Amino acid sequence: MAKSIFISNTLPQDALGLVPKEFTVDLHNTDHPLPKAELVARLKGKDGLICHIISAIDEEVLGASPNLKVVANVAVGYNNIDVAAARRRGIIVTNTPDVLTETTADFAWALLMAAARRTVEADHYARSGEWKRWQWDLLWGMDVHGKTLGILGFGRIGRAVARRAGGFAMRVVYHDAVRADASVERELRATHVDQDTLLRESDFVTIHTPLLPETRHLIGEQALRKMKKTAILVNAARGPIVDEAALARALREGWIAGAGLDVFEEEP
Repeated sequence: MAKSIFISNTLPQDALGLVPKEFTVDLHNTDHPLPKAELVARLKGKDGLICHIISAIDEEVLGASPNLKVVANVAVGYNNIDVAAARRRGIIVTNTPDVLTETTADFAWALLMAAARRTVEADHYARSGEWKRWQWDLLWGMDVHGKTLGILGFGRIGRAVARRAGGFAMRVVYHDAVRADASVERELRATHVDQDTLLRESDFVTIHTPLLPETRHLIGEQALRKMKKTAILVNAARGPIVDEAALARALREGWIAGAGLDVFEEEP
């Protein structure tokens, strides 16, 4: 009997072409997430599920089909999937590591540079018509060259971010639960430090950790108060790693100088 797969959202045509011809495919061909009830209904009797980060795959969804053997997540992160529940059911969970490593590192640097040099503010200021004359200290921002970059999470993306810091002659410190090999530290000129030291000493803090129970609100009021008043925070990982209410207060009250966010606690 032919195996059947449910694909919960649009995939590029070349990716769809990789599915073996003998498989039966049910494709929900839009960018919108399915309501849970419909997701459960569409998954019944399926052997495999290909899903995106926007689909919450919990115990109920995983139990929709006794035949389900694999859940393939089209993302590096997999916090949308109850991995423990999948393990209990003998369902394999896969992801797509390394496909966006350099892209994400580039964007983290774009956020860092935009926040440091205040380019978004400058764009808004110029477009608003407020720019009437030269001012020597207008939207100064801060230099990046020669500063200290603190990287929270030193996996593929964290290391790619560190590699780019070499072009700015930055001092690189990092914190990760698993220390990198000495050869990696030498290559990237990165020093492993505890989290408190990283927060206290860094001019820029970039986040590249997975979202886990222990990393949810990793950066909250206590962490933000340890940072320099001139520091900039960049989150290119998952929104809930940062306590946004605490961050908003930190920005309003001047605990830190700025932030660049690729992700948010609540997203569409």
